[in-house]
Amino acid sequence: MPTGVAIRDVREQLFGAAEQILLRAGPNALTSRAVTTEAGCAKGVLHRHFADFDAFLAELVRDRIGRIEDQATALRAAAGTGAVADRLTAALLDVFGPVAVAIVSLVISRDGLRAQLRAGGSTGVPLLAEATAMLASYLTAERALGRIAEDADVDVLAPTLIGAGHLLFADREGTTPGAPAVRRVVTAVIAGVVREP
Repeated sequence: MPTGVAIRDVREQLFGAAEQILLRAGPNALTSRAVTTEAGCAKGVLHRHFADFDAFLAELVRDRIGRIEDQATALRAAAGTGAVADRLTAALLDVFGPVAVAIVSLVISRDGLRAQLRAGGSTGVPLLAEATAMLASYLTAERALGRIAEDADVDVLAPTLIGAGHLLFADREGTTPGAPAVRRVVTAVIAGVVREP
């Protein structure tokens, strides 16, 4: 791109380019040059907006975490409506979309990125930790409404659901599981605690 030409929403443009590379070729193909080439801009554009490539990747992950936080608000608000298993199935399908699965792989594979995220307050595996908190919050709300057993340990149920979901979706090369496969896992995990009619 010629110098002096303004790029609108450069951050979103670079994030979109990074996500396309992740989907197409995986975390190993993600470099600053690949991102700027995919975005159709000069390499210096990324470094003008971010301290370094790990800082860019950390912001990409934080952007995804923000989406999970928005999803958590909506899921909590839906407590008491619909079937618990259906709500959890839909949440897991959203959490483990192709881009999110690729971003989890990216976080696991880059020490510098994990260090930046931890310095910013992230714990565990970023994205998965926030998704676990989202499910725990929802299950807590359902427990308060009596749709989950009073003695249900949501701090065990939530990571169990996330771990099982991650195992279902983790194979980037395989067939993505559909709602029936996810619902089967969800119903098995919550079978002993659901109190819906």
